[in-house]
Amino acid sequence: MSITALQSASSGLSALNTHLEVISNNLANVNTPAYKTSRTNFQDLLYVEKQQPGVENAQGDQRPIGLYIGLGVKATGTQVDFKQGPLLDTGRELDVAIQGNGFFRVRVQDQIGDGFAYTRSGSFAVNSDGEIVLASDQGRRLEPNIVIPETATKLSIDSTGRVFVQLPNQVGLEQIGQLELATFINPAGLKQIGESLYAESAASGAPTLGNPGVDQRGTVTQRFLEGSNVDPTFELIDLIRTQRAFEMNSNTIRAADQVLQTVAQLRR
Repeated sequence: MSITALQSASSGLSALNTHLEVISNNLANVNTPAYKTSRTNFQDLLYVEKQQPGVENAQGDQRPIGLYIGLGVKATGTQVDFKQGPLLDTGRELDVAIQGNGFFRVRVQDQIGDGFAYTRSGSFAVNSDGEIVLASDQGRRLEPNIVIPETATKLSIDSTGRVFVQLPNQVGLEQIGQLELATFINPAGLKQIGESLYAESAASGAPTLGNPGVDQRGTVTQRFLEGSNVDPTFELIDLIRTQRAFEMNSNTIRAADQVLQTVAQLRR
């Protein structure tokens, strides 16, 4: 009866509300460096089987189709799209963009991913100890740890992640560290923990660490940041589509409610 229609439409409203929340988060992070857009995946629910296909009728012919009533839809997950974002020229020595595969590794609380998290955001700064850290409210330390001497007058990072500084009374540059990138067999399985950070999970697999430009890892570019890969035009179109679908499911609930009212009044 119309009760099934009510249940199906309500499941649609719930799934579309989840999709709306994902879209709003994408649009909110359109200017967040290295943000990766998410999409909502849906799947239909179980079906009530009224008639089986292939059943023989009285004349011995087979029924060519079945009769199934679906029970609605549900949001099954959010999938992160790790496609490359645009490179933004900032001119800052401690801004580093990744071109290609890989994540920077930073220190976090021990209870999160065994104390390590991963990010595409290469907006770095220097703390009071001279260590390179994320330029965020938490100041996560970069791993492996790199300390910039207080007397350094110039900082240079090449495409393979080697970090050089110019020291007083020295003609050439001196290497003080090496940036490393982590790759995962399934980056879409990483846990999103905020701050543009991701944590290892059973689905992502263990990280493989190495220098930029080696074993399919991307290279790094100094004085650039990777921008958000959100496409505002696509998100706005998807927002309108979601809004219309929400309205249609609302109309379905109203129609089913009216049918039930009519049935309830038949005995009067």
